[in-house]
Amino acid sequence: MRRLSLKEMKCLPQDHSATIPMYEPKSGGMEIKEKELDSSYDSYQSQWYEQYLQPCVVELLGSALFIFIGCLSVIEDAEGLGRLQPCTGTGLALSLTLPFWGNISGGHFNPAVSLAVMLIGGLNYMMLIPYCISQLCGGIIGAALAKVVSSEGRFLNASGAAFTAIRGDDQLGSAVVAEAIMTLFLLLTVCMAAVNEKTKSPLAPFCIGFTVTVDILAGGAISGACMNPARAFGPAVMSNHWRYQWVYWLGPLAASLIAGILIRTLIGDQKIRLFLKHL
Repeated sequence: MRRLSLKEMKCLPQDHSATIPMYEPKSGGMEIKEKELDSSYDSYQSQWYEQYLQPCVVELLGSALFIFIGCLSVIEDAEGLGRLQPCTGTGLALSLTLPFWGNISGGHFNPAVSLAVMLIGGLNYMMLIPYCISQLCGGIIGAALAKVVSSEGRFLNASGAAFTAIRGDDQLGSAVVAEAIMTLFLLLTVCMAAVNEKTKSPLAPFCIGFTVTVDILAGGAISGACMNPARAFGPAVMSNHWRYQWVYWLGPLAASLIAGILIRTLIGDQKIRLFLKHL
């Protein structure tokens, strides 16, 4: 059989079948892919916002409103009711806001609460600092709003709702201990009623609000019953009243550590407790 020359091969008809793609995309395939990518990106953005940014926004707003009520109830105590007006105003404000804010951020509104909840595994440790910053900023906003709506005379008379219950250095020891114990009572209520699976209760918001009320009634004359560094920080900024400010940080934060240890070692459920768990 004779081989064809190069010139003869060029004269043969060309077969282009080999150049036809094995798969031809359907019309609109690229558009579908782009829509899927856009949908995935939107979903990621929504998840990131709801998981990280929205809780901080809620902590900021909730702290601002809660501390506004707390400060205003002190400044506007024109009838001289003592601890009755602050305790009812603060406790009721907390009880009313927790049921809906709590589903987004947990409704902490308090750095001591955030620290305790983080220690028992109820809050991502990466969110602790953003939560605390949001709460402190909320405290400043709440105290500023209370100053705006109050008369200058009443604001100055109440020292801007800053804590002034401690009259001298001889009261510092009892004030720190009182703040620690009252905050511990509050933190155990929060953690056991809202975080611990075995003892969770739908009445948690009201239990927490009533705990704040009882603490203020019982210990308001000793230290002011702050139980919340953000509540102490906001009015201090607005009135420039910093005396004994450290008491309202040391007591509550020490209580957070004690609550974390108690729940992790003794009274938490099997998911939280570190020891004596069923294998």
